[in-house]
Amino acid sequence: MSFHFEIISSSCKIVPQLHRCLEHSTNLHDITPNYNCIKSKSCIVVVTGPNWVVSSIFAKVMDSNIPPQVLQLTFGPFHPILSDHDQFPFLYQMAPENTSLPMAMVSLIFYFSWNWIGLTISDNDQGIQFFSYLRTEMEKSILCFAFVNMIPLNIHLYKLRAEVYYNQILTSSSNVVIIYGETDSTLSVSFRMWTSRGLQRIWVTTSQFDVTTSKSDSLPEWFHGTLAFAHHHAEISGFKNFIQSKNPLKYSDEYLAGLEWMNFNCGVSASMCKTLRNCSSNSSLEWMIAQTFDMAFSDDSYDIYNAVYTMAHVYHEALLQPMGNQEEHRSNCLKLNSLLRKTHFTNPVGDRVNMNQKEKLQPEYDIFQIWNFPNGLGLRVKIGMFSPHFPHGQQLQISEDILEWATGSRQMRPSVCSADCGPGFRKFRQEGMAACCFDCSPCPENEISNDTNVDQCVKCPEDQYANAEHIHCIDKTVSFLTYEDPLGMALTLVALCFSAFTSVVLGIFVKHHDTPLVKANNRNLSYTLLVSLIFCFLCPLFFIGHPNAATCMLQQITFGVIFTVAISTVLAKTVTVLLAFKVTTPGRRIRCYLISRAPNFIIVICTLIQIILCAIWLGVSPPSIEIDAKSEQGHIIIVCSKGSMIAFHCVLGYHGSLALGSFIVAFLARNLPDTFNEAKLLTFSMLVFCSVWVTFLPAYHSTKGKVMVAVEVFSILASGAGLLVCIFIPKCYIILLRPERNSLKKLKEKTSS
Repeated sequence: MSFHFEIISSSCKIVPQLHRCLEHSTNLHDITPNYNCIKSKSCIVVVTGPNWVVSSIFAKVMDSNIPPQVLQLTFGPFHPILSDHDQFPFLYQMAPENTSLPMAMVSLIFYFSWNWIGLTISDNDQGIQFFSYLRTEMEKSILCFAFVNMIPLNIHLYKLRAEVYYNQILTSSSNVVIIYGETDSTLSVSFRMWTSRGLQRIWVTTSQFDVTTSKSDSLPEWFHGTLAFAHHHAEISGFKNFIQSKNPLKYSDEYLAGLEWMNFNCGVSASMCKTLRNCSSNSSLEWMIAQTFDMAFSDDSYDIYNAVYTMAHVYHEALLQPMGNQEEHRSNCLKLNSLLRKTHFTNPVGDRVNMNQKEKLQPEYDIFQIWNFPNGLGLRVKIGMFSPHFPHGQQLQISEDILEWATGSRQMRPSVCSADCGPGFRKFRQEGMAACCFDCSPCPENEISNDTNVDQCVKCPEDQYANAEHIHCIDKTVSFLTYEDPLGMALTLVALCFSAFTSVVLGIFVKHHDTPLVKANNRNLSYTLLVSLIFCFLCPLFFIGHPNAATCMLQQITFGVIFTVAISTVLAKTVTVLLAFKVTTPGRRIRCYLISRAPNFIIVICTLIQIILCAIWLGVSPPSIEIDAKSEQGHIIIVCSKGSMIAFHCVLGYHGSLALGSFIVAFLARNLPDTFNEAKLLTFSMLVFCSVWVTFLPAYHSTKGKVMVAVEVFSILASGAGLLVCIFIPKCYIILLRPERNSLKKLKEKTSS
């Protein structure tokens, strides 16, 4: 079986031109053109492309023949119109549909951390369909279009808006532009105009789109450049040796640059790279000719390669069928078309070829960095590959070493709408802005972000707080009033000193219990008051140290009861003084109460009332441990809550009413004539006591944590010290330093006078 190949001029793009081209072919070979040969029964196989318009026109012209005499295989970019089997029943596209191209481009964009992308496409069905698929894929990864330019196919309409398209790219902040369209179109004209005017961007396109710049004397721009996606296929056996056996020095530079069927897949070493970068514009081509490159077919050439093998398989299957003679079977286009539709095989390089157009194959892509050298020569360096058949996250494979070799850096130029929000910040989107455009705002208090471009900051746990940079959480320090704390140590020392001093005063009174001064001021009540003051000074020890359930209840109940004893004792002493000087008539009933020590019952009754109040407090809402992790930055405050604040204020109010009663009674008895009249001392002590607790309330409610505890401890110590100093220090002064005044004689002298 023999095959005849004929190349028709690429200028045949309309019906009259097709006829002239075929007539020219007839004159050259003196044979009747295959497509209108009436006597021949052979089935002609025509390979057309890469322009889909030419292929569609040719198919429509050939479809007028009945029975059909032509099977048409097309190379070049896949076009959805040509895949309509009802409209073109005898036409087959060798190129696979670019169903995974948008996914591949989005994967590359995501890999380089770009999110602000420009798009320029041809304003036709193919470009709009690509835009739709690309937009769907970009929305999945939160990528945004900076602009979308749809270049019209009509040259006159394009000229009216050419500057608008140029200015759109020039003024855009996007550094990456995707170009998708046909080589022979106004889009190609636009790209050449942009590059010739020095518009530098990272262009992302397909291998079918002609990205080779015009003949320039400048060396390639390493930082910018073009990233092209080409269908992946293995090296064809023998092709490399065939190319290398030719002597390229026989041909001009223009011829080498115009070899559309040959691409240079660079695999040179780093030393060669250094030489290439330092070479002059005149020697770059000579340097490349002297090197050894891996060579492979372009996508169009590979489609033609597969078309030849496809028809070889079809004819082979036709010859193997037993029906009829071989000549008749071979000449029947309908039968060959039926066999062609079912043909699928693995070509010599290991790639699968399937002519069933209903089965859509997802092609793999090689990713190239394209260098545009002087004299219009383009060098492609393969930097990676995309395979949709791999698991998600592993589909894109980029060789960082080759990328660094090809671009000079492992990092590509950024293309983002907004700068990244670093750790400690979160993205803040304003209404109407694209998803990729945002402002950065610091994380709120006690919230962190330890990653870039987070939408929301993460709140720290209750036992942690955010550092100053809002990057990570730090464990909070447990805070309470401890004995080791300087404040706690000082209050403890003061409490122990006052309790010791009160004990000394009690010892003095016990030692001098028979002296007129001690007797005249009701020594039993004095003893009771001094003992209660000792416990009052020791009571703050319950407030210092790590709180627990027991100490929380003891500190408030002990404080409430013991201070009630102390104040009620002062009240009893005041009543005793008043009765002693006001009720002197023998036989009066009130005098009987004084003789029978009835004022002493005041202590019991007043204390019993306070005990009842405390019992109600414990029954309704007792004091408990409270953990406060919010009041103070970086600290977890452990304090004893009061439980029922009403009960707490009732206890304080009861103290205040007793103190006020003592103050009133003592004030009434302040001018009674007697050397040892202590009414004035009691009046002043109650004045100090009331002043301390009146100032305590606002100070207590305006503080938090251990300072609040310290305020209460200080108030307890200050009020107790006021009672001790005001009532007992003057008496100790007389007992120890002025003993001559502590006699019955002096008492009588003062009384008689």
